[in-house]
Amino acid sequence: MKKIFSSLPFKLLLGVVIGIIIGQLAGMESVKTAGDAVMNIVVTVKFILSELINFCVPLIIIGFIAPSITRLGRSASRMLGVAIFCAYVSSILAALLSMAAGYGIIPHLSIVSTVDGLKELPEVIFELEIPEIMSVMSALVLSVLVGLAATWTKAEVTTRFLEEFQKIVLEIVTRVVIPVLPVFIGFTFCALSYEGAITRQLPVFLKIILIVMAGHFIWMAVLYITAGIYSRSNPLDVIKNYGPAYITAVGTMSSAATLAVALRCAKKSEPPLRDDMVDFGIPLFANIHLCGSVLTEVFFVMTVSQILYGSMPSLGTMILFCLLLGVFAIGAPGVPGGTVMASLGLITGVLGFDESGTALMLTIFALQDSFGTACNITGDGALTMILSGYARRHNIKEQNLKIDL
Repeated sequence: MKKIFSSLPFKLLLGVVIGIIIGQLAGMESVKTAGDAVMNIVVTVKFILSELINFCVPLIIIGFIAPSITRLGRSASRMLGVAIFCAYVSSILAALLSMAAGYGIIPHLSIVSTVDGLKELPEVIFELEIPEIMSVMSALVLSVLVGLAATWTKAEVTTRFLEEFQKIVLEIVTRVVIPVLPVFIGFTFCALSYEGAITRQLPVFLKIILIVMAGHFIWMAVLYITAGIYSRSNPLDVIKNYGPAYITAVGTMSSAATLAVALRCAKKSEPPLRDDMVDFGIPLFANIHLCGSVLTEVFFVMTVSQILYGSMPSLGTMILFCLLLGVFAIGAPGVPGGTVMASLGLITGVLGFDESGTALMLTIFALQDSFGTACNITGDGALTMILSGYARRHNIKEQNLKIDL
């Protein structure tokens, strides 16, 4: 029970509930003066926390993307290239499937835009601006170029620095960003509740979570059918062993924390999984294959955009978002909320979300993140089937290909 109360989803949910209640109370005409005073504090704190989180976004991009490139570069091989290609294609196709579903389903969810007829928020008492060290796209390009150049030149000092920097950024995320998220989200939902933007949309959130969960199972079916056809083996021989990994992922919300269980499940699936491909693929895919999280995020950003801004992003913008999201997912940490945290820059930079949209995304993503993680982990078995099939088709001898991640 204590573990549940200390978990991030519980804290986020508590922040949402408390924020909505305070926002409703502050909006009552009978306590207008006191309510305005409370909301002055709310919008000010929300602004400051938003600035802090946005400041950390370029650091997160550099800290996760660049070391991931150097780490993969040091382990470069033909099988690694195939694995990265499979993971990226899976994430991209899952994102495009989710995008197509979003354009087809979201207009029929009876979403009433909240951009009109909202109560006006009080002014911020003071604005403590914390400018980002660079733009989101600058951070992405810098990460890719530095990572590739360090690999090309075999720059060991720079590589070690990037590994240390990743640990530093992960600590910033763990000790600063994650702890302030429930507070930031609580204040954001308080403001949305005060405006009247959130209370009318609660049934919609429940619907989209169920839709996304259905999407997870559809994509897992696509992956395993494809893997079975390519490897010329029965995917049920793998799926039947993945129950413990799926349940563990639901409980931990972390691909990294589920890795040991996923390895045991995959080891039981020989054949059709080759033992060396399991040792190679499962740890690698746990870090770079986040198809369920990507599928979830794409559908959610489209829904949040419709709710808060009155329309979904254009087709061109969404395609660009999906393509870049696949890159960000490869570098995202295998921790709860890792995908959405790594891609905050895309949400704000490409889609143009403000702090309200960002907070709403973080909240609904975190509340279902366990099922996205379970989809990621279970999908890893299908990609390992493809690797095993590739090795057999190309007469690659079985060997020890363990990669230290």
